[in-house]
Amino acid sequence: MEYLKIALPKGRLAVQTVELFKKAGIPCTDIDDDSRKLIHTDQSNKIKIFLVKAADVPVYVEYGAADMGVAGKDTLMEESKNVYDVLNLGFGACRMCVAGEGKYLNRTDKIMNKRVATKYPKIASEYYRNVKNENVEIIKLNGSVELAPLCNLSELIVDIVESGKTLQANGLVVLEKICDISAHLIVNKVSMNMKTDKISYIISALKKELSNDSDI
Repeated sequence: MEYLKIALPKGRLAVQTVELFKKAGIPCTDIDDDSRKLIHTDQSNKIKIFLVKAADVPVYVEYGAADMGVAGKDTLMEESKNVYDVLNLGFGACRMCVAGEGKYLNRTDKIMNKRVATKYPKIASEYYRNVKNENVEIIKLNGSVELAPLCNLSELIVDIVESGKTLQANGLVVLEKICDISAHLIVNKVSMNMKTDKISYIISALKKELSNDSDI
C-alpha cells in the first residue's frame, strides 16, 4: 500500500496539526516540537510526514512530493500555487494588516508618493490596486519590516499581526486590516484523484472535528 505523504511547517503548526488529526480519529505519528528529524513515518497507517520550511509547503504539494500539506493563508495568497485549498483549520490565527505611525490613523489616503515595505509584495500590491485603487511603491524586505518606518524607508508596512506587541514596542499601530489569516489544508490535484478515498476520509474527519469544536 502506498504512503500518504503530508508536508507540515516545522514547529508549533506541525504539532497542532498532528493533535488535530488525532482528535479527529486520524492515526499518525507524534511530532516533537524540538525534533530535528525531517521525515516521520507511521508504517502501520502508511503515512509519512515531512517537516519543511513554512513557505515551502505549497511547493512540495504542488509538485507532488507531498499529497497534502498545511500552510498559512498568507503563504497561499503570496505564492499562488496550483493546489486545492480544501479546508480552513482555524489555528495559527492572525491578521494581515497595514501598519504605521499613529499619526496616519484614518489618514493614510493623505500620504503623497506612498511607500509600503513588506515581506508580502504580491498581497500588498493586490490590496492597494484592487481594494484601495491606489498606486503605491512596494518595497520588498526579508527582515523586520517594523524598522522601515523608523528609518524613513517607508511610511507604511504590510505584515502579519498576531498580538500587536511588536508594533507597539516600535511605536506603530494597525491602520487597516487586509484579511484574516490561519492555517489551511491543501491537496495536490493529482493526488486528489489518485488517492481519493484516503484524502476524502481525512478531509471529512477534520471537518467533523472542527464542526464539533465550534459547537462547544
